[in-house]
Amino acid sequence: MTDEQVHTAMRRKAEAGRPASDGSPLTAERAITQAVSKVAQDMFALPVQTLSIKESRRTLADLPEALEPLSLIAIIEGPDEGLGIIALPPETLSVLIEVQTMGNLAKTAPPARKPTRIDASMVVEYLDAVLSLIEESLVETEAVVWAGGFRYASYLDDPRPLGLLLEDMGYRMWQLELGFGAGAERTGKLLWAVPVNGRGQNLRRMPGATEGEAGGQKTPAQEEAEWHARMENSVLSATATIDSVLHRVTLPLSQIMQLRPGVSLPIPEDALENLTLEGVGRRRLASARLGQHRGMRAVRISEEEASVVELETGAPKVRRVVPQPFESGESPFAGMEMNSGMPGPLDRIDSPAYDPQPGAEGLGGFGNLDEASGLGGLGDLGGLDGFDQPEGDLGGLGGLGGLGGLNDEEDLPPLKIGNLG
Repeated sequence: MTDEQVHTAMRRKAEAGRPASDGSPLTAERAITQAVSKVAQDMFALPVQTLSIKESRRTLADLPEALEPLSLIAIIEGPDEGLGIIALPPETLSVLIEVQTMGNLAKTAPPARKPTRIDASMVVEYLDAVLSLIEESLVETEAVVWAGGFRYASYLDDPRPLGLLLEDMGYRMWQLELGFGAGAERTGKLLWAVPVNGRGQNLRRMPGATEGEAGGQKTPAQEEAEWHARMENSVLSATATIDSVLHRVTLPLSQIMQLRPGVSLPIPEDALENLTLEGVGRRRLASARLGQHRGMRAVRISEEEASVVELETGAPKVRRVVPQPFESGESPFAGMEMNSGMPGPLDRIDSPAYDPQPGAEGLGGFGNLDEASGLGGLGDLGGLDGFDQPEGDLGGLGGLGGLGGLNDEEDLPPLKIGNLG
């Protein structure tokens, strides 16, 4: 082998870790390793070497099994509300915390502990810078569709809620083994998982074109739309606390002072079916039921059949039951025949319905009551003595003897009706 051939081979090896001089795009593997190392060097002056990197496919059910215990799980959000994760095991998290607090690395890693919100706030800038550099490196490749557009959204200290947060789909997972320090005195790992089918089609740029040439000059409407999108992402990424209230008990102070471990508090039997989701200030958001999902406790928002009306501040809540829709049902007279023999309407006094009918003279149209109505069985009225006497003879009123003091020629005494003046 000649000297020129040896020189050419050494040049290819030396340039294997850098982008090609002709501007050809990087691979996803090389972009990830360079982003992790470059951001650590620029931000913390921390040398980071990628000892190994591996790509694999995992389902949502298999994803928690790849996480190490006590890892800080950063939830990252991408285009169209796609979610992924970056997991930092205790060894890697302790390195990032030490270089920011002490300025150097200890010889040995501290004991593993549960990550906190403060830990997440100290590494969020590093994670966003790594994700941004990966997107920038892959913007001219198809890999930007699944790798681009992700930023930090929240964190978890327990992998169990991942089944509720992430979509049930396939995930592209990258596992890195890292060496920290000039001589890799400390080691750690990093896990990055995003959906296999990315949603960042709009992020890709044609090779050789700058950002302005690819998209052209932005109009004021486009700039306003982007501003609204950034504002929406900032607002929607804010933390909102929702409490699931099983039951509230009001006790006098004397009983509260007597509470001890093991004391039972009364809870209604239907409390599991009537949970309340409340926001800040006990603001009622929805009703729910207590249940489980994949072996974990969960609540299901239920449809309400009653609405709660909140009156003025301090006033009690009034429960208004929403009535069920009214159904008239089938008429009980549907099978009966209508009487069509009425000669006219009954709402007018001159209607033919009130004219005497044949054979009912003098009865005003009632006809023969003896035959038609069956009233002949009442018998005669002869039992009423005195009413069958000739006119002028009231012999049957002889019992009114109390009026005998009034002679025929005497007038009645004057009637006193009071003073009308």
